[in-house]
Amino acid sequence: MTETTRKSDYRFFHRLRVRWAEVDMQKIVFNAHYLMYFDTAIADYWRAMALPYEEAMHQLEGDLYVRKATVDFHASARVDDLLDVGMKCVRVGNSSILFHGGLFRGEDFLVGCELVYVFADPATQTSKPVPPLLREILAGYEAGEPMREVRTGSWTEFGEGAGALRRSVFIEEQRVPKELEWDEHDEGAVHAVAQNRLGQVIATGRLVAGGTPGQGRIGRMAVHRVLRGGGHGAAVLRALEKAAMARGDRQVALHAQRSAEDFYRRLGYEAYGEPFEEAGIAHIEMRRAL
Repeated sequence: MTETTRKSDYRFFHRLRVRWAEVDMQKIVFNAHYLMYFDTAIADYWRAMALPYEEAMHQLEGDLYVRKATVDFHASARVDDLLDVGMKCVRVGNSSILFHGGLFRGEDFLVGCELVYVFADPATQTSKPVPPLLREILAGYEAGEPMREVRTGSWTEFGEGAGALRRSVFIEEQRVPKELEWDEHDEGAVHAVAQNRLGQVIATGRLVAGGTPGQGRIGRMAVHRVLRGGGHGAAVLRALEKAAMARGDRQVALHAQRSAEDFYRRLGYEAYGEPFEEAGIAHIEMRRAL
């Protein structure tokens, strides 16, 4: 197989540390685990494209099946090694997609991989053409193009997508009572949504008037469960701050779940007052000057 053996050949990397359970009696990584490493990296590759895999495949009316997996060993990894697994889409055929993978310890190339996927009908597992939009997304990612767009507007414009995401995150995942999730403020709020290149809403939030003059209040911040940590929430927050500044607000405030307090602190927010419970979840008020 043709290998991509330099770190500079890859845009995408997934980092992992070799665990004790993955080495064999020779004290090196058991050969079968390398395919698991590359498969784990592929899952992160989809997240890097801002695509929640299951929903993306459903919209594209197909799924991907491995047709061929080839691993080429050059050197071994050992327990506690910190590894970077590079993945690169190198060709999209009529119904197939070819990925090259490279596993590195530092700059040392250890293992190469070639993965061939076939796009197929999940009901019959018969191949079908790769959708043009998926081709564009793969090519765009490898070319360094942005994988999301953040937009602000009204509930009329974004309520369907934003509402579906909020329902999934707050009502289904966090078990917030639905009568507490929906209120009269949605209609008059400024809503921000981050959308991937399939048009799916992957993050959202809203801006309403605060409790004091010159203050905006940000809330209903939600990010798709499998895409957290990808910067989508931060992008939505900055868009809402921009909207607040545009209307003359001098400060924004929010009720942060305690589990997200560090996230907001990194973005310039400071805690204010004592912690409290809201919908049975621990919160603290945080504020940021604009």
